[in-house]
Amino acid sequence: MPRSVRKGYTLGEAMQQEFSLETLLQHLGEEEPFPYGSVTPPIMQTSLFTARALRERNAQQGRNEFGYTYTRNDNPTVRLAEQKLAALEGTEDALCFGSGMAAIASAILTFAGSGAHVICVDTAYPPTRTLLESWLTRYGVQTTFVSGECVEEFEQAIQPDTRLIYLESPSSLYFRLQDLRAVSELARARGILTLCDNSWATPIFQNPHALGVDLVLHSASKYLGGHSDLLAGVVAGRRELIERVRQTRELLGGILEPFGGWLLLRGLRTLPMRMERAHKSGLQVAEWLAAQSPIAKVNHPGLPSHPQHALARAQMRGYSSLFSFETFPITEEHAYAFAERLRLFRFGCSWGGYESLLLGWAQGEADAQGKAPWLFRVYVGLENPDDLIRDMQGVIDVLAP
Repeated sequence: MPRSVRKGYTLGEAMQQEFSLETLLQHLGEEEPFPYGSVTPPIMQTSLFTARALRERNAQQGRNEFGYTYTRNDNPTVRLAEQKLAALEGTEDALCFGSGMAAIASAILTFAGSGAHVICVDTAYPPTRTLLESWLTRYGVQTTFVSGECVEEFEQAIQPDTRLIYLESPSSLYFRLQDLRAVSELARARGILTLCDNSWATPIFQNPHALGVDLVLHSASKYLGGHSDLLAGVVAGRRELIERVRQTRELLGGILEPFGGWLLLRGLRTLPMRMERAHKSGLQVAEWLAAQSPIAKVNHPGLPSHPQHALARAQMRGYSSLFSFETFPITEEHAYAFAERLRLFRFGCSWGGYESLLLGWAQGEADAQGKAPWLFRVYVGLENPDDLIRDMQGVIDVLAP
């Protein structure tokens, strides 16, 4: 996946054009050797940065000679991660937060003032929906939710006080896409800011900013961290917008702590390889499930059967390994029997790590026979996909209607 990183960081322009993203991820911001010849960056586990002289500190508006004051505002370990993330997304700058929701909430709070109207896709991450439709209403922020599958929905939902359009492509659970370029053009023509959660595809497979989106968001707890041991979030975009979000981060104290920044740096080094594996393994398991008679539908944008497959191919370079499948009406007992007989899947709410996961819910009320369609969300980890298929193959018939 050779791609050049954007211009503007410490590597010269010629080097940025010469080397691929995978190579630059290992070297960007690390041209000077670390102390003692270490190949990994030091963790600046400090709350405070002091200056050598009071006169010097005051002349630097409270910062020391290296530009730092207090880790609530900035930290060298976290800053290195931010440089790499901005390069990944092709943006002017990026900020790291202590969780994905801290990043999402800070971005929305920065630009959705009292009385503002927001348009959001209706299958966005549930806590994002809760923030918009419940918590922010106390400040007069109103939200219109749309499926987002066609740009006309956004156009029809725009009001005089619309300030933000919140996108998540593909979106949670049902993995619906939005035409990022078309929605961004619509919003820009009306002075509306666009935000997009890019956690599913990661910058390896999709760059919303290159398609016109103003701010790109990530739950770095997922693929970017990659080891199920990190809570982190990211906001990336134009420097003028990032500086406004930075003020919110400083006031609310949402910055990622130094050790989390170090864990994120570790995860980023292997991200391209892990995403290549996710692409292949996820498609292999999804294709197998789509061929099974007890399965009514598989929601994976990489499958030709997905109604927006053409759009997926147009705005993404690959696919991750999180998707869902739907059953025909079954009883609750059959749904749980399927899950309980699996040996290689765990049951948990996050994803993006090395372990495969499964969650499931009934869709709607059960009929007189106690049956209802079920939606199962599948995350394919780093196990051999043949083993995962074999694990499900032995129990898939339990889901037969």
